[in-house]
Amino acid sequence: MAILKVDTISGIGTEGPVFEGDIEFTSQNFLTLPKGDTTQRGGTLGIFGGGYTASGIVSPGPIDFINIQSQGNAVDFGDLSVARQLAGTASSRIRGLFGGGNTPSLSDVIDFVTFLTQSNATDFGNLTVARVNVTGTSSDTRGLFAGGATPSDSDVIDFVTIASAGDATDFGNLQTGKYGMAGCGSQTRGIFAGGYDAPSNLDVIDFVTIASAGNAADFGNLTAGRRNVRVCSSHTRGLFGGGNTGSKVNTIDFVTIATTGNATDFGDTTTVTEGGGACSSLLRGVFAGGNSPSYLNTISFVTMETTGNASDFGDLTLARQSNNGTSNGHGGLA
Repeated sequence: MAILKVDTISGIGTEGPVFEGDIEFTSQNFLTLPKGDTTQRGGTLGIFGGGYTASGIVSPGPIDFINIQSQGNAVDFGDLSVARQLAGTASSRIRGLFGGGNTPSLSDVIDFVTFLTQSNATDFGNLTVARVNVTGTSSDTRGLFAGGATPSDSDVIDFVTIASAGDATDFGNLQTGKYGMAGCGSQTRGIFAGGYDAPSNLDVIDFVTIASAGNAADFGNLTAGRRNVRVCSSHTRGLFGGGNTGSKVNTIDFVTIATTGNATDFGDTTTVTEGGGACSSLLRGVFAGGNSPSYLNTISFVTMETTGNASDFGDLTLARQSNNGTSNGHGGLA
């Protein structure tokens, strides 16, 4: 016979019973209870915001979402507070942030959504410098926005505290000014890979310690210099898919985030492409949209702890490039 033990039950007659305390079962049968809070148990949501088509910047800045653990087509989530492309992204388990981009004017806007509430984005604050093709990464608490074009190449790294709306603060500087990088990380490290610093596509990978403001240091190199790369991460690995080396490629590289060193070949994306969005759970990396050379609505995925080529996942609600993605379960989160 099972015995349910709960410290308190509150809220009866209003929002329904709310159980507090540990739940214990006395039973001869094997039983594993779910761990984590309801946000963590609800699956990992990936979102893709903004973008560009042959008609220009997509208005009113659509945001799509997917459940990363299950394949299928994206669904409408809401809209950005300002329609734009080439924003940087950062996220906690609760909030997803979009920072910068162009409208087509350069933007310093940071807006946010709450993952478990499908709605339009809300104003968060502003970057220290308006710029386009900025790159983001994040831990549970901090979001970083690095590089971009002002229109000259920027080496600025800003940071925000994700739980508290407000303007960004100076964090430090990249090794050199550049834009079109790929940003990802673990719970401690942020990584910025590739990019463009006229007239060259870069293979340089920078890294920072997210909790400590300071300048970026050298991590290693991608397998080839390229810009407009799509990126995702687990706690241990960062993956860099597609991009432009002078022509579009289907290469996927990976690095082990805790160690410095050069990237290694992982496999291939489903098509040669640049300029799409990406997001991840701790198991899957997802690549969405881009240009190949037509605008794509395709979504593909890889299993990050193995190597291999990407497989079909589903489709975005609209074919576009320069959309940007993030999730509530990527490698930078506990």
